[in-house]
Amino acid sequence: MKCEGTMILRQRQVLFFFVLLGVSGAASEPEQFSVVEEMERGSFVGNVAKVLGLEVGDLSNRGARVVFKGNKEYLQLHPKTGDLLLREKLDREELCGPAEPCILPFKILLESPFQIVRAELMVEDINDHSPVFLDTEMVLKISENTSPGTVFVLETAQDLDVGNNNLLNYAISPNSLFHIQIRESSEGRRYPELVLDETLDREEQSEVTLIVTAVDGGVPPMSGTAQVRILVVDINDNAPVFTQSQYEVQIPEDTSIGSKVITVSATDLDVGNYGKISYTFLHASENIRKTFHLKEELGELYLKEKVDFELTQSYTINIQATDGGGLSGECTVIIQVIDLNDNPPELTMSSLTSPILENSLETVVAVFSVSDLDSGENGKMVCSIQDDLPFSLKLSVENFYTLVTEGALDRESRAEYNVTITVMDLGSPRLKSEHNITVLISDVNDNPPTFSQTAYKLYLQENNSPALHIGSVSASDRDSGINAQVTYSLLPPETGDVPLFSYISINSDNGHLYALRSLDYEAIQAFQFTVRAADGGSPSLSSQVLVQVLVEDENDNSPFVLYPLQNGTAPCNDLVPRAAEPGYLVTKVVAVDRDWGQNSWLSYQLLKATDPGLFTLWSHNGEVRTARPISDRDTIKQKLLVLVKDNGQPPLSTVATLNVLLVDGFSEPYMQFPEVPMEQVQTDSLTTYLVISLVSVSLLFLVSVIMFIAIHLWKKRRDATDGGNFNPNGPFPGHLVDVCGTETVSQLYQYEVCLTSGSGTSEFKFLKPIIPTFPPAGGNGEDSIENPQLRNSILFT
Repeated sequence: MKCEGTMILRQRQVLFFFVLLGVSGAASEPEQFSVVEEMERGSFVGNVAKVLGLEVGDLSNRGARVVFKGNKEYLQLHPKTGDLLLREKLDREELCGPAEPCILPFKILLESPFQIVRAELMVEDINDHSPVFLDTEMVLKISENTSPGTVFVLETAQDLDVGNNNLLNYAISPNSLFHIQIRESSEGRRYPELVLDETLDREEQSEVTLIVTAVDGGVPPMSGTAQVRILVVDINDNAPVFTQSQYEVQIPEDTSIGSKVITVSATDLDVGNYGKISYTFLHASENIRKTFHLKEELGELYLKEKVDFELTQSYTINIQATDGGGLSGECTVIIQVIDLNDNPPELTMSSLTSPILENSLETVVAVFSVSDLDSGENGKMVCSIQDDLPFSLKLSVENFYTLVTEGALDRESRAEYNVTITVMDLGSPRLKSEHNITVLISDVNDNPPTFSQTAYKLYLQENNSPALHIGSVSASDRDSGINAQVTYSLLPPETGDVPLFSYISINSDNGHLYALRSLDYEAIQAFQFTVRAADGGSPSLSSQVLVQVLVEDENDNSPFVLYPLQNGTAPCNDLVPRAAEPGYLVTKVVAVDRDWGQNSWLSYQLLKATDPGLFTLWSHNGEVRTARPISDRDTIKQKLLVLVKDNGQPPLSTVATLNVLLVDGFSEPYMQFPEVPMEQVQTDSLTTYLVISLVSVSLLFLVSVIMFIAIHLWKKRRDATDGGNFNPNGPFPGHLVDVCGTETVSQLYQYEVCLTSGSGTSEFKFLKPIIPTFPPAGGNGEDSIENPQLRNSILFT
């Protein structure tokens, strides 16, 4: 026996091992628990953890629960200790009736991983019911010529207990005429029979009263009594005889109340009162008497209460026919109840997980069981859900189903699912029931923020006020909650320079961009940077967008006259021979404007002249030409005031002064001036002063050009250090001045100025345009902005 117990224990451990590995199902035999009926609520029944071979903490971690059929809750599982406790008092007679043993099947459900263990709860009987006679008084009519030893059947007592607590014995009150004997039926039931010991004499005693006592086998035993009245009648030598000893009939469970079920018939060869027959139930239980009604005179059996196949499938009724002389006969009526499909399937939800993560794969969403009280095809069931859902139903074991996700879900496409579980039986007509559940999908951070544009281009007027809002970037995220909260930031340039952050800032909450300081178009025309949008998920997802800021020019620079120099030194004289023809080019006013576009378009206007009719000024290029032949009456010294005006709004202007000398011709000293060595120049005081002045002006101009270039280069280097991402226009030769404007001069010019030696009337020898060749403007890819301006430069030698 010890070896057998060890083997069984090992087999059970192997089965539990497979259960812990996730194998659905249960052991070949269900786990047994027992409890005595009428125990108080909360009584200990057993320990599930010990039975399953699990640690106590495993039950709570795996979501253990107890499930009875039909949503009954007879037991409760303590998750911390693993103890099974009674939820309510159990009445074995109410639960199982006469059935023995009384077993309540249930299942132990483990959710993670999913496992079902079959178990049984055996309810043990206690002796809590006394035997009871349904008829407290029984009347027997016995003929006086009945021979001793004749047996008379008595009504049995009913005892709801089973086993040893059930009816055990009968006793009769002491008397000299009768004794009682016990007879057992084929089903094991004990029936009392009254045996006549002596011949009755109606004249001596017409009625005998006895007390029958029924005793059960409980400890202590309980009993019940009934009175037997024996009426002694005259002789009757024929007992009633039924036409059939056994009747069988079938009725559907929807038979209406009051319907006749069957008619039994018995005959008696006696006549008169001895031949008059009455029909009564024999050994009928309370359930039979409550369900059926028997008409004593006719033997007709009627339905008194609705029958239900799910409660009772058949009835066996014993009917006794008794004549007027007290003789009787009996028959058996077997009534089969035909099952109809009158019970729709039932669904019991054991667990439901909602919400679930949108990236869940083959996740158990719900666990439920189905049942149908009908039998046969009427009790077979199929389960289904809608076809357009990403879920499937899987049969686990014994009508337990799981609702499982088929693949990854997308909350952004659908945030919740309404699942209708339909359970249909296979009866005719088919009955179904539906159960609706809502499965919510929780968000996972699987979508990065998306900008509303692939790139942004913003425009900013120069000389802006600091902290000016110049535009916004916007990104949205398809996720929800914190996963959709977008924050904005500026990414540092790839070069590692950080001065960009001194130009621009961004509001991290709404993406608004602000200029941190006033910008000068002449220093920086454009710059670009990268904005990063990151969500609040974990891990955070982000995206980037390129933002380009174009600085728009403002007319904030007046025209600057490059030639003739307006520096307050000795005026520079242009020489014109008196023999010059009309249209002769006297000189050209050269001016530049640091602005761009129409703000740098320059026009020239002659404001005032010594002889207004002698010269004409071309408004577009600043060329001064003779308007007519020069006469002897014209003044030698001519003074012209030229207004140089740009095209901005409002326009800005500068006034230039020109001095023109009318000469009879270019003398030899004038013509040979470029070839004369510097040491041979005459020491004439006026010429010396003029040369000194010219050299001073030239040096001053050269210093100004050098300073302008140095400042320009210094600004470039500072902007490269401060700005990072912008690209100024390309470099120019060191001896040139950068001039912007497409309408100022049609070509690039260098003017060579030469001086003569000689008398005090020495002036400029000639002014000759020279076309220089410049290297192309530099750029660095997409950071540079093309500038269509023509660049004009003036070189004095």
